[in-house]
Amino acid sequence: MTILDIARTQVLEQGKGLDREQALRCLLLDDALLPDLLALAHEVRMKWCGPEVEVEGIISLKTGGCPEDCHFCSQSGQFSSPVRAVWLDIDELVKAAVETAKTGATEFCIVAAVRGPDRRLMEQVRQGVRAIQEAVEINVACSLGMLTQEQVDELAGMGVHRYNHNLETAESHFSQVVTTHTWQERWDTCEMIKAAGMELCCGGIIGMGESLEQRAEFAAQLGALEPDEVPLNFLNPRPGTPFAHYPLVQGAEALKTIATFRLALPRTILRYAGGRELTLGDLGTRDGMLGGINAIIVGNYLTTLGRPYEKDLQLLDDLKMPIKALSQTL
Repeated sequence: MTILDIARTQVLEQGKGLDREQALRCLLLDDALLPDLLALAHEVRMKWCGPEVEVEGIISLKTGGCPEDCHFCSQSGQFSSPVRAVWLDIDELVKAAVETAKTGATEFCIVAAVRGPDRRLMEQVRQGVRAIQEAVEINVACSLGMLTQEQVDELAGMGVHRYNHNLETAESHFSQVVTTHTWQERWDTCEMIKAAGMELCCGGIIGMGESLEQRAEFAAQLGALEPDEVPLNFLNPRPGTPFAHYPLVQGAEALKTIATFRLALPRTILRYAGGRELTLGDLGTRDGMLGGINAIIVGNYLTTLGRPYEKDLQLLDDLKMPIKALSQTL
């Protein structure tokens, strides 16, 4: 049987995700079979997740000056990236959340460039979450780095709906991407988040020098973690970082990766995140929506520009994909 035959039975009919070796077989498929792979991934998405698309906006509460050395990130204080350190105030957070809700988004994520939150940051997040909840009806998520158990419990008590903490890449490749902390430390935070009852958002970045074997390893490791959401980023090489001269992932390769991750994670929210504008463009973005993606970040990212949110909303309308209502995400 071909891997597409196996996936049709195992994933589409039984709802069991591809394992590591099966994912690698999908990634190695000839480009001529890409339309078939995308079509199957779309069938899987529709059967196990439905037609709705979850829309999210994000904002950086603290930008730049991070002590970690994530080689892809222009917010690291160790690199010569042209990103200055900025803190937003509570009014700016609330304004951004209100504007995000107007797009139809159900999720608003507060992000900080830190190894992990200190007391000052936790207090500002507390004030921000409370102010947003009082001003607008939207789920609040956070991405604040690695956490202690006390911090996990505190965020859950604030009413934080979802926490983002990406594994970024396969465990076997992680030391080529980050040296100031370990993959296991990230995994431990993810496990604490799940145990506390918050939803877990955990994905990574494709195109950081990993092999296809490591890409398949990453898909299988995410499958074992079982996050509620997996954001798929494609490397947008940033000036001043160690990965500044890495090539962009090619469109066909990106689409093959999207479909493979859907087949490895049949029930998971699979979200378009950073880099898709460069890697896929308008046509490729459309193909990905028909190849397993069922969530998007609208507007700009943390240090890079995204597509105008109107273009994404128009695409969903053209594809007759309804935006998931807030009541469905609670």
